[in-house]
Amino acid sequence: MSNPTPLMRRLSRMISDETAPPLEEMARKSQQLTRRHFGNTMRLFAPLYVSNECVNNCSYCGFSRDAGILRTTLTIDQVVQEAKHLHGLGFRNILLVAGEHPKFVSEGYLQDCLDALKSFIPTLGLEVGPMEDDQYADIVNHGAEGLVVYQESYHRETYEILHTAGPKKKFNWRLDCPERAYMGGFRRIGIGALFGLANWKHEALALAAHLEYLYKHCWKAQFTVAFPRMRPYAGNYQYETDPALFLPDAAFVRLITAFRILFPQVGIVLSTREPAALRDAVSTLGITQMSAGARTEPGGYTGAGHDDVHLTVKGRRVELEQKSGCERATEQFKITDTRSPAEVAAMLKSKKLDPVWKDWEESLLATC
Repeated sequence: MSNPTPLMRRLSRMISDETAPPLEEMARKSQQLTRRHFGNTMRLFAPLYVSNECVNNCSYCGFSRDAGILRTTLTIDQVVQEAKHLHGLGFRNILLVAGEHPKFVSEGYLQDCLDALKSFIPTLGLEVGPMEDDQYADIVNHGAEGLVVYQESYHRETYEILHTAGPKKKFNWRLDCPERAYMGGFRRIGIGALFGLANWKHEALALAAHLEYLYKHCWKAQFTVAFPRMRPYAGNYQYETDPALFLPDAAFVRLITAFRILFPQVGIVLSTREPAALRDAVSTLGITQMSAGARTEPGGYTGAGHDDVHLTVKGRRVELEQKSGCERATEQFKITDTRSPAEVAAMLKSKKLDPVWKDWEESLLATC
């Protein structure tokens, strides 16, 4: 960056091999700031995958268009079935996740999902393909209050190499997505990079610059940030992880503490991509939100949609030549922390953290 801000210069020093403060010192400060701004709480959420159809070719993603995976899109009733299962486990915060495919996840589908869930799930978020401002406004009107959109890689040349077809090829279109969501009325916006695709220090600095920009220009929103690391996925589609790009555990912890110190009020999200021991260790250092008991395929919680599993070739649905009745849609990536939500909640309590299953109620906005 040709003209870094003071914040960016601080982050650069924090992650430099030569100038970084001791990790223990950063961890203590990060823990203090987290307790000051968030108390002894941890928000719990679950992703609910509604479709693994996609028109994009992304060489690192298990849902990539040309990957020969088993696909399905849940009906609205099946989405409700999955959500009720999660509700029974305690969740009141659900993130609806879908690949980007206008034919299968057509206009109105997500709105119908939201309409069917909002009566018993008070906090609904989306992680789907980017949309226009007016589309976001419509989604918000149907009950969504949060949007997650990861840039994947902030390194433009890497981004262009990895995204070879589909709307996701447009780097700037994706980069501008959080601002469009803000203009559409979303009050919670999550950003992040997928660490392992490009040099991790470059990604960290660019992610911080993006977050700093959003705080200045979208100041009414609440922001979360995440540092997901590459995980194994469907058949290792076309991407071989480069060990030189991998974000080591110590650097991963350093990023968590650095972002907490530089952005004291940002929510920091930790997913089940990470192993249980690491999640336990960092839970008190700066994390404010965790997924638990996650599945990364449509119907992963109840088996919903297994009777409609198929292939998709060049945008066309292709039926399986033979079916055993045991087919399931393919997961996007493999999770590492396989503990149940109750086990994760017990772990948090053992660390004197209060698991928060619900922190929002629409009636709070009701006028007399």
